[in-house]
Amino acid sequence: MLVVDAMNVIGCRPDGWWADRDGALVRLVEDLGEAGVLALVVADGSPVGDLPAGVHGSVELAYASRRGPNAADERIAREVAAMADPSAATVVTSDRELARQVRRHGAVVVGARAFRDRLDHRLRLPR
Repeated sequence: MLVVDAMNVIGCRPDGWWADRDGALVRLVEDLGEAGVLALVVADGSPVGDLPAGVHGSVELAYASRRGPNAADERIAREVAAMADPSAATVVTSDRELARQVRRHGAVVVGARAFRDRLDHRLRLPR
């Protein structure tokens, strides 16, 4: 299972995402779906109007259960810990503390920028 820290992937490059955070999340989910990536994407903040929590093609979207710092990280750590086989999980994040927590459960960690570059290459998007 691939578990994606949405804001880490969105924020890994300065492409203007901060001007439209909701649109950036929609694009990430669309890109993952277009690439056929099976993933759980965990986002911070309130649900985006056009993108409620739930299954969107090959992507399951979840929002952090609370607001504030590290809210999505905590949700990701809980999701991985609750898996029947956490060692089958790959977590995409650049957050060191989250990486440490999920590795304790046996998950593999991939950096957000490296993942985004691979996704763009798969979709043949400019970087």
